Amino acid sequence: MRFKKLLTALVGATLSFSVFAAPLQIKFSHVVAENTPKGQMAIKFKQLVEERLPGKVEVKVFPNSQLFGDDNVLEAMLLGDVQLAAPSLSKFDNYTKKLQVFDLPFLFQDMEAVERFQNGPAGQELLSALERKGLVGLGYLHNGMKQLSANSPVRVPADIAGKKFRIQTSDVLAAQFEAVKAVPVKKPFSEVFTLLQTNAIDGQENTWSNIYSKKFYEVQDHITESNHGLLDYLVVTSKEFWMELPDDMRDVIKKSLDESIAYGNSIAAEKDNSDKEEIIASRRTKVTSLTPEERKQWVDAMKPVWKKFEKEIGADVIKAAEASNQ
Repeated sequence: MRFKKLLTALVGATLSFSVFAAPLQIKFSHVVAENTPKGQMAIKFKQLVEERLPGKVEVKVFPNSQLFGDDNVLEAMLLGDVQLAAPSLSKFDNYTKKLQVFDLPFLFQDMEAVERFQNGPAGQELLSALERKGLVGLGYLHNGMKQLSANSPVRVPADIAGKKFRIQTSDVLAAQFEAVKAVPVKKPFSEVFTLLQTNAIDGQENTWSNIYSKKFYEVQDHITESNHGLLDYLVVTSKEFWMELPDDMRDVIKKSLDESIAYGNSIAAEKDNSDKEEIIASRRTKVTSLTPEERKQWVDAMKPVWKKFEKEIGADVIKAAEASNQ
């Protein structure tokens, strides 16, 4: 009789706990403004998940490096301090060398080629390249092709020789600038505006979206539409967190994530042109387009970087990426 009463009490306590238990909290940390494709994607993800799992999941979004920067967010994720992030693909060097393929200069002709590669077998296989280090790639998020900004006109490689350019923490990007005799400076994204404003560096590389949202164009006299590289992100979580989710909850979260990434990518495509036009209209900087002959000088100077990193990335991966241009 006593056992039956005890069992009844335990069941009642369990039911009470489940009714009043706090929802699962997902912290989503990123480094850019809310009006960027990544910022809008994160907001959309929060809306979809909380609508579909009301009271069960709460998503907290931390933009503008409020919680972590891209240089330390992955370590924080493995410690359980954050559950979702979308660092640029350049930030995964310590976890896999294969993702360096996305940093190779002049590899992709346009974003359509990027899409074909990322959605194809080789690109999808790269999503699992992090699992041995405890991370899970969940999808690719676009920002766009990178342009060069500087305080003086940039048309040919000789124009940036000896000048300091901020880069992400990527050996490929360092080699890219060293190939044209420039000086790569690895610094966090959050410091770029101040570095440019104080002339601590001469220039930087970024997408139209980031150049506009972070107002880099206000402290740089020239922007060269080089389209020399890609700036995309990998939405990532820890394997431990992901696998511990109940199957039905994980399915809803993944579905919401896929939809929000597609939403973010559509915004990225729109903003690529609109932000460029806003920058030109501001007349705060001069935008220059390269002639075919000028572009060829950049390609010829930087393409040897492919060979330098071929062994680390994998010749098959580079070949699949290059084939996406056809």
